[in-house]
Amino acid sequence: MPSSHHHHHCLVLLLLFVVGAALPAVVSGEQGAACDVQYRQEDLRPDRLTVLLSGYSERRLPLLRAIAGAYAAHPLVLAVIVLWCNPSTPDDRLLFPRFPPRVSLHRAASSSLNSRFLPHASIRTAAVAVADDDVLPDAAAISFAFAAWQQQRPGALVGFFPRSHRLDLARGRWAYAAPQPGRYSMVLTKFLVLGADLLRKYSCSPELAAARAVVDRERNCEDILMNFVAAEESGEGPLLVEAGSVRDWGDPRNDANASVVASDSEEGGTGTGAEMKAAGLSSRGGVGHWEKRGECITEFHRLLGRMPLRYSYGKLVEASVGEQGLCSKGGRLVRCDRE
Repeated sequence: MPSSHHHHHCLVLLLLFVVGAALPAVVSGEQGAACDVQYRQEDLRPDRLTVLLSGYSERRLPLLRAIAGAYAAHPLVLAVIVLWCNPSTPDDRLLFPRFPPRVSLHRAASSSLNSRFLPHASIRTAAVAVADDDVLPDAAAISFAFAAWQQQRPGALVGFFPRSHRLDLARGRWAYAAPQPGRYSMVLTKFLVLGADLLRKYSCSPELAAARAVVDRERNCEDILMNFVAAEESGEGPLLVEAGSVRDWGDPRNDANASVVASDSEEGGTGTGAEMKAAGLSSRGGVGHWEKRGECITEFHRLLGRMPLRYSYGKLVEASVGEQGLCSKGGRLVRCDRE
């Protein structure tokens, strides 16, 4: 996305992990600086969590500030990093009102979805929660997801929102699918917990350069690629957890303010379609969206020469589990799937 020279200069100054204003504020320069960040396991706190929260839609800024503040107030969260991926937003729109304490703002140099996984020098924890700006698990759900991640093999992902892949034999390609009962192979970046080292693997591995270019070209599928990276690293599928409750403003089954807080695409994307009224999956990318994500899986497989995605079965449920996916209906919060 082109921007003026003046904007380039401002953005470089705002990127805390870019050293020296000589680097151009483009993905390669930003990525190069981020990949200079080295995480040494002994320096990272195992007992706390960093939340990496992505934002793009200016209309959702009030919601983003509220969600960032809620994460920052959680006793296990050491820091919240808001990654703003809309280069055209004026500084004053972002900086005032101020974000809550323990929340830092990083402006991405471009709208690339790959920016979501750039390593940050300010990350001081072994675990990082990557989250969208319209989803908020309650305190119990955050704690449970973090505890579950601590028990996993290195490289594994833990999340609340599962998806799957399957082979479309008739067309000789992979399809992106809703999870079959008890079987899934991916978790979405609406909220997932991963190891900080996976940020480096995703962003800095030369082998993934062509796959990252697919993410840029399609403006989609960064979450699918991260699931590839994690499965390759851990040798197993992700872990689905269910605990507490998860407020999802982006679910199309909300009946209040749907047009304001609707996700810009069904999942993972930060496009500019926030104005559209969310009335169901079809209005959030629909069949074309699922088709495109199937194409991403097929393309990632072709580029890597292997299929690392693994199926997982079942989920880890907190003993006193609440219901997932709360939506506003008639002024009350109820389960989104309740008709």
